[in-house]
Order: sequence, then C-alpha cells, then structure tokens
Amino acid sequence: MTSQPQAIDLGFVNAYLLATDDGFILVDTGMRNQRADLEKALVKAGCTPGNLRLIVVTHGDIDHTANCAYLRTEFGAPVAMHAGDASMVEHADWPRRRVTSRSLRLMHTIMRFTGVTRRMGAGFERFTPDLELAEGQSLESYGLAATVLHTPGHTPGSIALADGGLICGDTIENRSGLHSTRIVDDETQLRASIERLVAMDPGTVYPGHGRPFSWAQFRAAYERPRGTEA
Repeated sequence: MTSQPQAIDLGFVNAYLLATDDGFILVDTGMRNQRADLEKALVKAGCTPGNLRLIVVTHGDIDHTANCAYLRTEFGAPVAMHAGDASMVEHADWPRRRVTSRSLRLMHTIMRFTGVTRRMGAGFERFTPDLELAEGQSLESYGLAATVLHTPGHTPGSIALADGGLICGDTIENRSGLHSTRIVDDETQLRASIERLVAMDPGTVYPGHGRPFSWAQFRAAYERPRGTEA
C-alpha cells in the first residue's frame, strides 16, 4: 500500500490501520469483546475521534464487523463495504457457507448446536453501510491511493484493497500455513478470485487471519495448474 498498513492484532483476527495525509483509514474492526484493545491501539497510533476518515470492511462476517456501529458513532467515521454483504450487517444474517476443513466443520456444528452462533448474532450491533464499494473503485477521495478488488468466494461481497501491497480479508489465511479460506460460500468464485490475485504482483499481502506474507510465498503457494486444489 502507499501507506504501509499497521497491523492491529486482535487475537485470531487482524484489523489494519492506514495513515493518510489528513487522518486514518481502518480496515476491519474485530469482535465486540476486542473493542477495548482496538480502541487502545487506535489511540496509541494517533487515531482519535475526528481524524478517522473511513472504516473499510473486507466482508460481512461478525469477526470483522462487530465494532463498526460503535466506531462510527464514537469516531464519526462512515463505514464502507461491498453491497453483496450488506444484508449480513443489516440483519445479522450470516449465511451457512460450506466449510472445507473437517476440523472447522466440526467446530461450526458444535457452535450451532450449543447456541454459540445464535448468541453471537444476538449481541451484534446492526448497521447500514454508509458507502457501497465496487470493483475498481478508488479510495483517493479519502486520501488513500488504493483500488477495490471484488474477490467473492468466502462471502458474496468479499473485497481486497490493492496498491503495491494487498489487504486480502479472508480470501487467504496464514495461521496454520498459507492457504485459501476453508469457509466457502462459492467455490467457483473463490477459485476465480485466487487465480486473479495470483496473476497480480501484490508485494506484501496482509490477511485477515495470520501474519503478513511476501509475494514470493503467495505465488509459490497458489500458482498451480488450472484444476488443482489451491
């Protein structure tokens, strides 16, 4: 990115703060129980009410959106995301996506039957996005020379931000190894999104989960013959 993202580690999920000439842009917001840690990190970086210009959401899942409504009120920043995921935050409507990992599939089943998923949704502060982001859109009017890439697959409205580096949301993870998301809404769309990113030269990649990684690592992990598993 023109402004190198400052990673905010919120446990199992990342938020990213980008400095502009006249303020900051925050990408993703973590879970509600991480709110104090997020606010502390923002203030430490000099991001305070009045100079947070925009909150960008890479997709509508609760671990990326749970603090959006609060931050919009407290910091006075509009929230921007792709229209494809708007219903997720307006109605706490998280679609039941295909989980490709056995361990994650078991975890999701347990969460549903024990009521964890329901309780997470019940405490969610719903909101309507202020700005819809679309493929090819520039954020220059907010002081950031970054372009929006629509990268559906994990969710219908997943996006990435590209400008030298790449903030990729959950399309790619780097926790227990470098791999595409294992929670999939549409496998065909996900593969197309991955292949699109492989064709780029994004420099450093900043994932929603796990540590940033280099372009060389990205290409080695994902440049596969067509039809093979990413």
